[in-house]
Amino acid sequence: MKRKLISTTALLLLVQFAICQTSSNLPEKKRPNIVVILADDMGYSDIGMFGSEIKTPNLDALASNGVRFTNFYTHASCSPSRSMLLSGVDTHLNGLGNMDEWTAPNQVGVEGYEGNLNNKVVTVPQLLKDAGYHTYMVGKWHLGKSPDKIPAARGFERDFALLDGMGSYWDMTNMTALVPNSLFTEDGKYLTKLPKNYYATKTYTEKIISFIDADHKDGKPFFAYVAHQAPHDPYHLPKDWTNRHVGQYDIGWDNIRQQRLKRQKELGIVPESASLAERMWFIPDYSILAPATRAVLGRKMELYAGLVENLDFHIGQLVDHLKKIGEYENTIFIILGDNGAEGNDLGEMIAGQKGSLNSLFFASKWSNNNINAWGEPGSYVGYGPGWAQASMTPFGQYKGWLGEGGIRNALIVSGPVNKREKGSINNGLMSIADIMPTLLDVAGTTYPKNYNGIQLPPMIGKSWTNVLAGVADSPRTNSDYIAWELFGNRALRQGDWKLRWEYAPFGKGDWELFNVAQDPSERNDLAANNPIKLKEMLLLWEEYVAKNNVILPSRSPFEGVYDVLPARFPIEEGFPPLIYKRQYAPPKELMNTSKQ
Repeated sequence: MKRKLISTTALLLLVQFAICQTSSNLPEKKRPNIVVILADDMGYSDIGMFGSEIKTPNLDALASNGVRFTNFYTHASCSPSRSMLLSGVDTHLNGLGNMDEWTAPNQVGVEGYEGNLNNKVVTVPQLLKDAGYHTYMVGKWHLGKSPDKIPAARGFERDFALLDGMGSYWDMTNMTALVPNSLFTEDGKYLTKLPKNYYATKTYTEKIISFIDADHKDGKPFFAYVAHQAPHDPYHLPKDWTNRHVGQYDIGWDNIRQQRLKRQKELGIVPESASLAERMWFIPDYSILAPATRAVLGRKMELYAGLVENLDFHIGQLVDHLKKIGEYENTIFIILGDNGAEGNDLGEMIAGQKGSLNSLFFASKWSNNNINAWGEPGSYVGYGPGWAQASMTPFGQYKGWLGEGGIRNALIVSGPVNKREKGSINNGLMSIADIMPTLLDVAGTTYPKNYNGIQLPPMIGKSWTNVLAGVADSPRTNSDYIAWELFGNRALRQGDWKLRWEYAPFGKGDWELFNVAQDPSERNDLAANNPIKLKEMLLLWEEYVAKNNVILPSRSPFEGVYDVLPARFPIEEGFPPLIYKRQYAPPKELMNTSKQ
């Protein structure tokens, strides 16, 4: 009996050993690929599934296969948003406490205000690469140009990157006269010329496909950061994309906003009670403009719509290729814009501004401003504040400001990580800083306390794991908050409440309080009627300032910009007055050099 028991035990052990051996020989399930698609200056309502009349079938398909987030926040401008996406750390600690272009005198030389992604933080590609991922990047970088700041130095194995914040889609023409040529890198090397038949959106797509194809058979997952230049101005696009909306926008921004709001309510993007933000005070009623003026302004929006559709087409090219090579089903897609729509029509600034500041900051190559040549090399056109507010339906304000129109953006997440109902909508409070902790979870790795001997600042982002699994609506508790400061404007959101301070006239030059769940258009300042809530939010603001090294600028680019506005709008001259972000005049010796 005893011998029989021993034999039975031995048999069980043998079976278990065989099972273990078999299991160890099974191929390990490949971790998901990750594709982050970042659109530059695309508005909240510019995608079809967020209410737009612009045709975006490929983005709509990803939304239908995934989940849309309606309370997703970025920062108010390009490089600050990118710094948070790639580091998960607040801008005042990661180097973008202010944009390099607008650093105030009291911020110069201060840690956290370097104007580039500093070396005190680790990036998501660095950690994903360490975790066994291939890491690729194409498109706009805007986080530093020196050899230790370019994509190859921050964790990307392969890159094809525009290092500047903007420029031509056709060639290396940069925005500024001081730096007339844009700077590009490819695989860590600075370029002296661009590929043949270069067009930004097309070339970025071709490059990212080639990077993926070079490695995808080795079994390793990949992280692809596709940071498109589109639809940032100037609105450059191939001729066969310029005339797809002829006459469609002559009805004006007011009507387009109303149409988009109606569709948003039908789609469930905004509640039935939602109303439009007031048209900003310096934007005229479109219906009183002369027919020729309406046609010119409508043409700008036609080009913008074509640019968004061209972007969608090339996103579709990437998606189709991933399907072709069998990688689509195992790929997570995260699609977002980097800030609110751009309301500053720099094309008009170039054409209309007189004096040395214009000659200093804008390259003479931007001279092809005949309306029939818009979209071609050398042309410069943007659509201005009226259409920017339409892109940000139903919100007020736009890029650079901390109203909802400057920081709320459309977010789509699709792929195997999403366990929620396909095509569903989520209203949870989300931040661009959440992307890094989410991707670390996806990759099965963690955020270290130290990296390369440097003690790292804490991430402020929260992983979306539970939200995408369908077990939570937000990664944040009711006590968590998101805060912003840029150019001296500041804001904080906790739950349904938002605290805001902005320079006049967009703000009051004092603290305002909004319930953005009930009033997403920020029409009703509740500060006077809710002193206790206001005090609670101000205490949170003070906590944020102390934790994150917030140094308010000694001067703002918005100061003094409004005193040049005429007493009445020169509507009969063709264009409403436009507000521009303005840098203070540089030293006289620099001005003199620029004239020589």
